[in-house]
Amino acid sequence: MTGDLRRNIELKARLRDPALAHAAAQRIATEYVGIERQIDTYFRVPHGRLKLREIDGGEARLVGYERPDDFQAKASDYRLLPVIEPQRLKELLTASLGVVAVVDKRRTIYLFQNVRIHLDEVAGLGSFLEFEAVLDLTAVDAAYAAAAGHAQLAFLSGEFQLQPDDLLAQSYGEMLGVKSTQSG
Repeated sequence: MTGDLRRNIELKARLRDPALAHAAAQRIATEYVGIERQIDTYFRVPHGRLKLREIDGGEARLVGYERPDDFQAKASDYRLLPVIEPQRLKELLTASLGVVAVVDKRRTIYLFQNVRIHLDEVAGLGSFLEFEAVLDLTAVDAAYAAAAGHAQLAFLSGEFQLQPDDLLAQSYGEMLGVKSTQSG
């Protein structure tokens, strides 16, 4: 159900060779989803992270999530809420909370079983890869589901030839926020 707690095991990395990553995704994917242009507006919040995701030609969603800033694969707990009037909500949240960053990205999406593979071109930052193993929180053994998600991401990391220094801990919004603070 919408708004209910969901969980991913996720991993984010900088891409050294986007062409190699696209070839690996095409080789290993169980499904090609397509390409989306996404605008994520990150808001200042005292706890967790909050962003409004607007997809060209698609539905807008408010996404609240919590996850540790860790370079390794980690759990991310999140909630999604469909938004009917994204511009008005963005204005309200901007006035109330303030904006940390706006992320403009072109995302190519593949699936490998229950793992979403995102190949992202992020304006102002570069090329990235993100794995999200979607867990079933209704599973009888949630610990087993999480362990399976970690194993899938380890397998995919090998297939995409990720190196430890490629791994990232922060969100794109935080990376852009730090970049604008350093250049301003």
